[in-house]
Amino acid sequence: MVHEHAPRAAARSRRHPGIAYDDVPAHLERVEPGDPEYARVRSTYLRGGSPGLVLRPGTPAEVADALAFARAQPVKLGIRSGGHGISGRSTNHGGVVLDVSRLNTIEVLDKATRRVRLGPGARWSDVAAALAPYGWALTSGDYGGVGVGGLATAGGIGWLVREHGLTIDHLRAVELVLADGSLVRADDTENAELFWGVRGAGANFGVVTSFEFEVDEVGDVGFAQLILDASDPAALMREWGAAVEAAPRDLTSSLILGRPQPGQPAIAQVMAVVDADDPETVLARLRPLAAVAPLFDHQIQILPYAALMAVPPGPHHGQGEPVSRSALADHLTPELAEAAARLVASGETHFFHIRAAGGAVADVPADATAYAGRSANFSLVAFGSSRAGLHPLWDAMRPHFSGLYLNFETDTREERLHDAFPEPTLTRLRALKRRYDPGNVFRDNFPITP
Repeated sequence: MVHEHAPRAAARSRRHPGIAYDDVPAHLERVEPGDPEYARVRSTYLRGGSPGLVLRPGTPAEVADALAFARAQPVKLGIRSGGHGISGRSTNHGGVVLDVSRLNTIEVLDKATRRVRLGPGARWSDVAAALAPYGWALTSGDYGGVGVGGLATAGGIGWLVREHGLTIDHLRAVELVLADGSLVRADDTENAELFWGVRGAGANFGVVTSFEFEVDEVGDVGFAQLILDASDPAALMREWGAAVEAAPRDLTSSLILGRPQPGQPAIAQVMAVVDADDPETVLARLRPLAAVAPLFDHQIQILPYAALMAVPPGPHHGQGEPVSRSALADHLTPELAEAAARLVASGETHFFHIRAAGGAVADVPADATAYAGRSANFSLVAFGSSRAGLHPLWDAMRPHFSGLYLNFETDTREERLHDAFPEPTLTRLRALKRRYDPGNVFRDNFPITP
């Protein structure tokens, strides 16, 4: 199908310098600033953007054509799947965005081995809904609006992580378009070193056009929302962390602390998923969590995993520039809990979020994938409005951290790469970068320099 594009004079006036609009291959679907649909594709979940051009390929061959065009432009290149990425790098100002949302197929390849193929533009809510009739699920973050591509190349810390591991631990093969436009397949035997790198640092090596996963058998799950007294936030974090680590693997939990509000009681929201449909089992897993601090309110239900991940469809309309910091921690030690409590009390965070990891994540050897944070039981994220306010407080906490999960990090200083990819992982990734992207085409999302 040919997509004609003859913009009006008023639309042409909104074009950005540095992009050869007239050279865009005619068969590529495109959106530029003067187009009616531009408002739907300019921004991401949290970040406002004004890209000069959004290309929306519908096949791997079109991805290669779009990439070849983008490489020839002296502007930034962003790669977008679902556009949720907290780091905000899947849009830009004045650059090109390669949007793979049309590559959104969900296909069952083999029922016996629970093998499925997913397009990078599919959203995890759609994946969960498609797998539900088979009694299957794939642990995949904690929000169904996220696209497959960004999460499945970075790690994937989800509601089933302690029992079923990371999303990338279920990945069996990928097909991707490399920087030079070639389409390759990578798995444990074919391009095995590239397959290693894609699982944790995939944004650096190409545009994945399909993922093959081995999914799990998962029935209904218990889902709880607890409101707890956070008047002693350090004690709360410490006790909650200990309860999570002591829990059977079928429980995964998260904790959110908001900015202190004058005249309001300090509260924390604890959410938990139990991979069981028996009410007594669910309650038994939740009782230790509910006992870590006075319980103000609670809601517990048993529901399909697909219902837990369901979100209404719609475009993203982010505003401004997100400011977030991310880290992995092996344990919520008293020292880390005290430092985090000081961070929350400072008012520099909109909210502070701790997700449980650990469990099955640590069953995979640290060198088996580029994701290196296998020892961490927790993923920590702070959202703020000011880099100047948030950075010093977070940097002071670094001695208590054991790594970094890139998908929640907006700080692009070189040190962050060393936090996410300790040696010898980083040296191994640099060698891959020299081989597959020596020109550093994929450099706008925590690039590993060749």
